[in-house]
Amino acid sequence: MVQIYGHPFSSFTWKALIALYERGVPFEFRMLDPEHKENLEAVARLAPTGQFPVLVDGERVVIESAAIIEYLDLHHGQAPPMVPSDPRAAIEARQMDGVFDDYVMAPLQRMVAAVLREESKRDPHVEGEVKAALDKSYAWLNAWMAARTWAANDAFGIADCAAAPALFYAHWAFPIPETHAALRAYRARLLARPSIARVVDDARPWREYFPLKGRGEPD
Repeated sequence: MVQIYGHPFSSFTWKALIALYERGVPFEFRMLDPEHKENLEAVARLAPTGQFPVLVDGERVVIESAAIIEYLDLHHGQAPPMVPSDPRAAIEARQMDGVFDDYVMAPLQRMVAAVLREESKRDPHVEGEVKAALDKSYAWLNAWMAARTWAANDAFGIADCAAAPALFYAHWAFPIPETHAALRAYRARLLARPSIARVVDDARPWREYFPLKGRGEPD
């Protein structure tokens, strides 16, 4: 059986879990926390810097959430692929996967890292820079989603697996303006999807640990 190493509150773990649920793939979840040192040690060996999620399928190890999703497309489950088999359509899917990872989730993670530092060592410019980056991303995404249901190719796929955690956490810390109605509606559609509602619910016990809590209201 496929094994997934990760944590239920981790955005990139969500991304892989959503694809697993969408494809109906049975798996064993390997929790990464201080109570499961053997799992932490395994990931330290399997991934270059101990990053997660990590998928183990027999002798095969796959790291990076996007690669995990494409691996599942090829080897597990009967649902339509998260990355279209048509290479022309796949370009848009991978593009939007990258947009949510690089232009929504990455700036937010920069803010999280800044807040976790000792106050005396924090860069006072980070918050303004992160907000400016997210403001640009939100505006661009609002225009992109204006006539769309899902982020790429008119079908739920890898881009939406990336969008769900990125927009969930980013909106919690830096709320999407009400003027961006298309993006807010898209986020609501994501959160209503059963696979995404499941990862959101499973992560609830750890909400108090979100370093940017108190800035907005999670769903």
